[in-house]
Amino acid sequence: MGAPPLGEAKGRGRGKTPRAPTPAELERHLAEIHDDDLDPPRGVLLVARRGGEPAGCAGLRRLDGGRAEVTRMYVRPAHRGRGVAPALLTALEETARTWDATHIVLETRRDLTEARALYARHGYTAVPAYVHGPHAEVWLGKELGTP
Repeated sequence: MGAPPLGEAKGRGRGKTPRAPTPAELERHLAEIHDDDLDPPRGVLLVARRGGEPAGCAGLRRLDGGRAEVTRMYVRPAHRGRGVAPALLTALEETARTWDATHIVLETRRDLTEARALYARHGYTAVPAYVHGPHAEVWLGKELGTP
């Protein structure tokens, strides 16, 4: 089932305001969701910072057939609408090119309309389902030419 998103699950449904995770909670959460596919050389996890604090993150993993997959894209609410997600996506695409990937793919949920709009602005279009899971509802991809 996996760990709940940090800073969003705390207090949900109990009339409490969500709070930022403590450093110990963050370390525990990261240990729970560790994914070897994001360890070099199979993948990479990027962290974006604004004003010295973490603003967002995104992962990229190698797939077969010259493909790379965007995963774990997240921007903290206070940093949304400030160019963090486009910068992360551009950095992932550049990384995929250095791996000689010819296509980049991702899966997302239908309700993440802002994320889907971001991907559309960056040239991502519908592709056949390549993975299945409880949160995989929309599959998108893009051919990686020159930037």
